[in-house]
Amino acid sequence: MDHGGLNVIPNRPIKKESWKTVLTLAYQSLGVVYGDLSTSPLYVYKSAFAEDIHHSDTNEEIYGVLSFVFWTLTLMPLLKYVFIVLRADDNGEGGTFALYSLLCRHARLCSLPNCQLADEELSEYKRDGVSSNRNSFLKSTLEKHKLLQRLLLVLALIGTCMVIGDGVLTPSISVFAAVSGLELSMAKEQHRYVEVPAACAILIFLFALQHYGTNRVGFLFAPVVITWLLCISAVGVYNIFHWNPHVYQALSPYYMYKFLKKTQKKGWMSLGGILLCITGSEAMYADLGHFSQLSIKIAFTFVVYPSLILAYMGQAAYLSKHHINETDYRIGFYVSVPEQIRWPVLVIAILAAVVGSQAIITGTFSIIKQCSALGCFPKIKIIHTSSKIHGQIYIPQINWTLMLLCLAVTVGFQDTKRMGNASGLAVITVMLVTTCLMSLVIVLCWHRSVFLSVLFIFFFGSIEALYFSASLMKFLEGAWVPIALALIFSLIMYVWHHGTLKKYEFDVQNKVSINWLLALGPTLGIARVRGIGLIRTELVSGIPAIFSHFVTNIPAFHQVVVFLCIKSVPVPHVSPEERFLVGRVGPKGYRLYRCIARYGYRDVHKDDIEFEKDLVCSIAEFIRSEQPERVIGTNNMENDEKMTVIGTSLSNIQGVSMCEDGDDHEHSSEIVSSKSPEQPRKRVRFVVPESPRIDEAVREELRELMEARESGMAFILGHSYVRAKKGSNLMKRIVINYGYDFLRRNSREPTYALSIPHASTLEVGMVCLV
Repeated sequence: MDHGGLNVIPNRPIKKESWKTVLTLAYQSLGVVYGDLSTSPLYVYKSAFAEDIHHSDTNEEIYGVLSFVFWTLTLMPLLKYVFIVLRADDNGEGGTFALYSLLCRHARLCSLPNCQLADEELSEYKRDGVSSNRNSFLKSTLEKHKLLQRLLLVLALIGTCMVIGDGVLTPSISVFAAVSGLELSMAKEQHRYVEVPAACAILIFLFALQHYGTNRVGFLFAPVVITWLLCISAVGVYNIFHWNPHVYQALSPYYMYKFLKKTQKKGWMSLGGILLCITGSEAMYADLGHFSQLSIKIAFTFVVYPSLILAYMGQAAYLSKHHINETDYRIGFYVSVPEQIRWPVLVIAILAAVVGSQAIITGTFSIIKQCSALGCFPKIKIIHTSSKIHGQIYIPQINWTLMLLCLAVTVGFQDTKRMGNASGLAVITVMLVTTCLMSLVIVLCWHRSVFLSVLFIFFFGSIEALYFSASLMKFLEGAWVPIALALIFSLIMYVWHHGTLKKYEFDVQNKVSINWLLALGPTLGIARVRGIGLIRTELVSGIPAIFSHFVTNIPAFHQVVVFLCIKSVPVPHVSPEERFLVGRVGPKGYRLYRCIARYGYRDVHKDDIEFEKDLVCSIAEFIRSEQPERVIGTNNMENDEKMTVIGTSLSNIQGVSMCEDGDDHEHSSEIVSSKSPEQPRKRVRFVVPESPRIDEAVREELRELMEARESGMAFILGHSYVRAKKGSNLMKRIVINYGYDFLRRNSREPTYALSIPHASTLEVGMVCLV
């Protein structure tokens, strides 16, 4: 296969994990992945029987609910996720955006405006084979019709927004259901005055701890969940043998038919509560990047699934001998727990609810970061709470927003019925979105027949549609909450994405011609002073209009100019060896360079000192090794730029060496500046060695680059004020002039821009009419 002369790094070989490693990961996944799913027995039966379904002596209602719970757990998490969806990983990553990213690459759909053909040569940008005739029609249809592409993006955003909504509802219902055990130790009129304050206090404590990260207490998560699973399974086994050993008969699907036939509309409405038994199932796929497929499958199949089935069977066995028709007051989880161990179980349940809530909060942070990386959410402050554990991040604004919303839901609803209605709709909507995207992945990515795709969406989609309809009927009883949250977050994402696209289109239409640059000459018609001028732009080719403003209005400019573009690509990670694309803008004598830094949607951006060092070293490596066979074109006939792939591994840079101030000898190129805030940051000095292997012209250009680096780096910051054109319709004016402008003014600048001293920053405003 011809890669256009670009050095392509082969895919990393898949290392076969030992059983010890797999089992260790399976053990750890219990605390991270299954905390939410394992606490669902706290509220499933209470929510299912909230529709005033009376228990008959034949126990058909209880057996029917148990049958629905069993088959729902078997078909959805076990069959759909464990055996099918987990296989659709994006280089080891999972989640809604992983599916969307797979589709973007296989069908050449990209929501990012500055995509390049060079991005397709990344080692993780694999397509798993060549398109076959069976999917060529579907692929070409998606590539031709912009409307279908927008619908696909909207579908992914809806699923994402529902996950965020679940991040509000899951902590509320889990913690509230856990503390609801207090109702058995006090009068009915009093327990509500204790439950709500206790739940709110736990939630405030939980969100206040997010700043410190979970790495310090994360080792406790798995033991807590394992203890909880052992607890509910042991209680379940006790209830089965003590109250009704024949409860296993309810596993027959015939009882589902009898349940719906007898209860009719009330039974159908109760499905909204039954589906809560699978809340948290999406975490198996979303957290795939932290573990492995096999470890997650083992943990669910051999630990979580049997424990949950025993717990639900035990509750059903107890209820079958304790018919309570007056109220749902005593149809909770704790009533089936023997009184002697009720308080220890209550403590373990609260701890398990906190662990499950922690997992969904961390997942919400992660999905917000992915949305921001793929241009669907404003740039916000992201703090990495662990330098060792991948993916542990903290987003202050999102954290406090989630806390306020959780408290509002808890105080506003004050019962698990309406919380369950809200949570159920969020859960089933995410699963519906996953089913729709998976049906496309089966055809476009796995190259299977359309028949299998239709069979998949028909089988699982019909089950989910049944639950979705039951949840939607409870719109006025709490189900409006996830819809309202999804609309708000979808509006934010759409406005930001639409405004960003229009802004990029304006930049492309107004970029400066290369002929204008050539007419100025190497000095650009002004004095060139020592130093590096760093101009941030979203353009991957051409000269941004903001540069012409500087040249025409400022009498002097820097000796070296770098057009820097930091972009995200639709892969989870970009290897350091493929991080930078470096090229020239104009002839060599102009000393104008373009540097494109590429990051995956789950990559960690480096701090300012390390990024600055990698940037300069990548340009130096480009100068040293500039050769025709190592470069590729950008398909831009106007300026005929050539781009070279340069890695950030400093050991590969042979044209320059680095040494620290205060040292009298050259150190190896592995020296890295200290990141610790307690230690003073070391300034790195670049030295061009006298080597006969380096051409004299190349050595001179390297020397100029290093002298410019020693003189300092200035950041040219352009503030773009985006406004709708005259004559635009009212909706566009509202979206651009007010919505996008508000989000842009409150979004975060790049970290390196924030760290540069004000004396080294030049800010210029431009008005962009879109």
